[in-house]
Amino acid sequence: MAILCNQAGYLPQCRKTAVLTAGEHFSVIRMEAGADSAAREGAGAQPQTVMEGTAQDAGTDAASGDHVRVADFSALTQEGTYYVQNELGERSHCFRIGQDVYLALQKDLTKALYYQRCGCALQEAHAGVYTHPECHMQTAVLWTDRNAEKEVRGGWHDAGDYGRYISPAAVAVGHLLYAYLLFPESFGDSLNIPESGNGMPDALNECRYELEWMLKMQDEEGGAYHKLTSERHADFIMPEEDHAQFYLFPVSSMATADYAASMALASRVYRAYDSGFADRLYEAAVKAYGWLDCHPEYVGFRNPDSCNTGEYDDVCDLDERLWAAAEMLVTTGEQKYQEQVDRLLRGELTKTDFGWTDVSGFAALAILTDESHKASAESEAVLKEAVLAEADRLAAVAAQSGYGVAMEPEDYIWGSNMVVLNRGILLVLAALLAGQEDRRRVYEQTALAQMDYLLGMNAVDYSYVTGYGEHAYRHPHNRPTECDGIELPMPGWVSGGPFKTPCDEVGREQIPEGTPPMKCYLDHAACYSLNEITIYWNTPAIFVTAYINARMRATRN
Repeated sequence: MAILCNQAGYLPQCRKTAVLTAGEHFSVIRMEAGADSAAREGAGAQPQTVMEGTAQDAGTDAASGDHVRVADFSALTQEGTYYVQNELGERSHCFRIGQDVYLALQKDLTKALYYQRCGCALQEAHAGVYTHPECHMQTAVLWTDRNAEKEVRGGWHDAGDYGRYISPAAVAVGHLLYAYLLFPESFGDSLNIPESGNGMPDALNECRYELEWMLKMQDEEGGAYHKLTSERHADFIMPEEDHAQFYLFPVSSMATADYAASMALASRVYRAYDSGFADRLYEAAVKAYGWLDCHPEYVGFRNPDSCNTGEYDDVCDLDERLWAAAEMLVTTGEQKYQEQVDRLLRGELTKTDFGWTDVSGFAALAILTDESHKASAESEAVLKEAVLAEADRLAAVAAQSGYGVAMEPEDYIWGSNMVVLNRGILLVLAALLAGQEDRRRVYEQTALAQMDYLLGMNAVDYSYVTGYGEHAYRHPHNRPTECDGIELPMPGWVSGGPFKTPCDEVGREQIPEGTPPMKCYLDHAACYSLNEITIYWNTPAIFVTAYINARMRATRN
C-alpha cells in the first residue's frame, strides 16, 4: 500500500494526515452514501474529489526505511467517508471523518476485557457468538507448599494464555481507573455486560471483576502472590478445556507494591458507589503497604526451572514503591507517605512511564491530578517538570518521524504498541498540565498521532485493533480466538505490534534479518512476540480514547 492512513477515521476539527510512499500529489475523494462498497465492486458509484494538494517531503523515515511524503488534509472538516489517491492512481483504504470516530472504539476496547473473564461462563446475551462455559474453577495450590490450597477464581486472563499476574493486573486497573477519574463523561452504561444497569458505569463494573480476584491474591501477612498460573502454558485449547493444576507463586515486593497502589486508587474511585467494597480495597492496600514496610529490601521473582508461564520479572522495585506511596498519600494525606515519596523522588527514577516494568508515571498521575493537592508543592514541581520535559522530547521525536509516531528505531520492543500508547498517556497528562494553549495543542496533536499510527498509518498498513479498518489484523496470538471456530476475532483487541528482534519461531523464519523495526510484524497467531493481546495493551488505548471523547464532548457543548 503506497498511501497509509488512519483506517478508523479522523475528527473534523483535528489534524488529518496520510503518508505517501509513492507519488507527490494527492486527492481526497468523498464517497457517496452507500458508495464505499459499490466503488470496490465496480458498481458505477461516482465519488467526488473534494481536495487536492502536494504532499510534503518528509525524507527517509528512520524506523521504517521508507522515503515518505505527508499529505495534510486538515482543512477538510465535512463528515463523511473518504479515501486518498495519488497521481499514480493508487489509493488508501477508506476512512471516516466524524465527531463519533472514537466512541465505538472506546467501547470495544473496554468490552474486550469482558471476553477475558475467567471463572465464569460467557453467555450469548453478553458475548454474542464468543461464548464459552465457565473455566478454571479448580482450587489453586501454593507452589512452595503443595498441601496448601486457596480459592482464587475470577479475574481476567492476562493475555493470549490463561495465566493471571498481579503486576500486569495492577497496571491495567490503573490505566482504566485513571481514565474514568479524569474523563468520567466518556464512560456510560452501554457495554452489555452482566452488571449493566446496576447504577455503576460499566467500565467500573468490569474493573471490579478483576479487583475481586486481586483481593484473593493477598497472603495473611499482606504480601501479594506474584502470579497464578499452571506450570506450563496450555496448548491451543478453549479455556474450559484447560484442566491443568494452577499454582500460586511466591510473594514479590514488585507485585505487592503494585497491589498496594492499585487497591488504594480503587478505594477512592469506588467510594462513591459502594463504601463497603471501598473499605475492603483500602484495608488490602494498608495491609500490603505494611508488608512493604516490613520488607524494605527488594524481594524478586524468577520462574522455577520447570515453569514457562509469564515471568514478569524486574530488577528493581523502587518505581513500584513510589507508585504505592503516592497513591497512599493521595488517599490518606498522611505525612509518612509524603516522606516516602520525597525519598524515592530523589532517586534515579524516570517518573514518566506506565508499563508493568516501570510504573513511576502512575505516581505522577496520582499527585498531579489530585485536586486536593495532598502532596507537597515540591513533589508536584518535580513531577510536573519531568512530565513536561518528556512530553517535549516525545513531541520532537514524533515530529522527526515520517509516520508521526513518538518512537525511535530502538523503541520497537516486544509490545511496542504498549510503548506507543503509554506515551499517549504521558502526552495527555502533559496536555492537562500545560498552561499555554499552543503547548497544550502540540501535546494533544501528538497524542492523536499515536492513534493514527495504531489504526493504520504505519509502514505495514495494518490497523492494530481488531475490527477497526479495512485492513485490521485478524489473527492475534490468543487461544480462544484461534480455537473457537469463528472467522473474525472479537473486536477491540490491540496487537503487540512490531518487534525489532522477533523471538517466536514464525517471526524469526519469515522476517528477514535487517528488516527495519517498524516493519518487523506479521499477522500470524503463532507470533507471540509480535501479535499477542494483553489486558494492559488495551487499557492505555482506553485512556487515550477516553480523553479524545471527552474533548469532543466539550467541543460540541
